[in-house]
Amino acid sequence: MPRSHQRRAPLYHPEAEEIDLLDVLHALADPTRMTIVQTLWAEPERACGTFPVDVAPSTLSHHFKVLRESGVIRQRGEANRRLNELRREELQQRFPGVLDAVLAAAGPAEAASPEVAQVEAGQVGQGA
Repeated sequence: MPRSHQRRAPLYHPEAEEIDLLDVLHALADPTRMTIVQTLWAEPERACGTFPVDVAPSTLSHHFKVLRESGVIRQRGEANRRLNELRREELQQRFPGVLDAVLAAAGPAEAASPEVAQVEAGQVGQGA
């Protein structure tokens, strides 16, 4: 079968009740992953290759996998790209205030960009 006709395997996303706090904290402990989360906090949905990070595509894929499998983000396919969104409401219900606290403690994103200006300006937690 030609590669263009092959379907990707479905992506694993844990159910909200399966999300583990230690997995979430591990996922948020990496500066690149934190930049991804800060960006998604400011912009609800974004394609994989558009984040303000300076890593190889394969490394970026790994970071998305860690975030997805820990329950921090949800990814969905659209045409030939993947869109990412922060599982903000599910994380808030499962671990109230944790994401707000981690983002506030992280401070400005490593790779600053206009998209994460809200986080850098201290507007974390305002207007979910």
